[in-house]
Amino acid sequence: MSETEVTTAPRPLLLADGRPAARAWSLDPALRHLNHGSFGAVPLAAQERQNELRTEMERAPVVWFPELPQRLAAARAGLAAFLGADPGDLALVPNASAGVSVVYAGLERRGGGEIVVTDHGYGAVTMGAERLARRWGGRVRTARVPLDADEERAYEAVMAEVGESTGLLVIDQITSATARRLPVERIGAEARRRGVPLLVDGAHAPGLVAAPLSGLTCDFWAGNLHKWGCAPRGTAALVARGPLRDALYPLIDSWGAHDPYPDRFDQQGTVDATHYLAAATALDFVDGTWGWPAARRYMDELAGYAEQVVGAAFASLTGADAHVDVGMPVPGMRLVRLPDGLAGSRVTADALRDRAAAELGVEAAFTSFGGAGYVRLSAHVYNTAEDYEYFAERCVPVLGEWARAARAQRHGTA
Repeated sequence: MSETEVTTAPRPLLLADGRPAARAWSLDPALRHLNHGSFGAVPLAAQERQNELRTEMERAPVVWFPELPQRLAAARAGLAAFLGADPGDLALVPNASAGVSVVYAGLERRGGGEIVVTDHGYGAVTMGAERLARRWGGRVRTARVPLDADEERAYEAVMAEVGESTGLLVIDQITSATARRLPVERIGAEARRRGVPLLVDGAHAPGLVAAPLSGLTCDFWAGNLHKWGCAPRGTAALVARGPLRDALYPLIDSWGAHDPYPDRFDQQGTVDATHYLAAATALDFVDGTWGWPAARRYMDELAGYAEQVVGAAFASLTGADAHVDVGMPVPGMRLVRLPDGLAGSRVTADALRDRAAAELGVEAAFTSFGGAGYVRLSAHVYNTAEDYEYFAERCVPVLGEWARAARAQRHGTA
């Protein structure tokens, strides 16, 4: 999908009045925000819209909550159009993991009770699959997909684990730790032919990919709008197609329990649902200011530039090539290999993330796959080339020192 080669820094995106794009967000200027992919960032326009809705809710809650299902139904229709989904297939959920959990809770045992995942899967989603397999009295089979696998190799690795005992297939559309695509379109077509239900974890897809549901064959899909779409926190969609969706219910039972899918998800008691209603403001802000195609193009070009700058800095420091071939790249995100000693596991990667924020003033994503550590560079419209140049010049040398200290401690020479 993305193989952008960038030799010069892309020109920063500006607002209509000439101000930097970052002025449309409330991001802390004391930090470098290089990890949009984890939690996103909400434009001021969407924050203000949500605050207006909260004020309306608090002024007359007895009026607000009975009317809320109708307002949420209208919001669902707009979000479905953005995703390329049928409005009647889309339910609103707090995040992609919640959508996945809804599917796990609603499915009855099929086949021999085996669930197929990949070694690129998001940890919480995989843990949920393991719990479901235990309830089914089955097991989880893990497809090992090499980091550099192209579409054919990735497809073959996944389908090699699918058999007569497979009751569910769980595949990422875009992987979190490794920032690559998996061939969900091809896998979906074959899964449908075999009669195996497919759940697609599309957490990173909305906003990063145009209409991520278009042309995708699957039974279930869950994606976050609060990441690349910049919607307020807790805004995600669950898309379910076919007869299996009739068994899906919200994780909290409420008065809408007897309503059909997806209407039953629109009543959740006194939950503050203003984030769902303000989501369109975030999507429209990006679209109206730059247009989503131009925004995606900028994000991809900037991520490509960041990969070159940061990769070159690590290579100069260590003498080793820091470039990473992810086989099926995605726009807006890149991996760069870290020196040995850093982020060799999820726990140490998370600790490095926290230390970098506290000591280096940088919000960055550090990930682990196959025992190796990576920095996952992601870019949005508010980022500029200078953000990544800063990281290369100021942070990479310090990370090199931390790596040397970690190796010395590991070998008992500290």
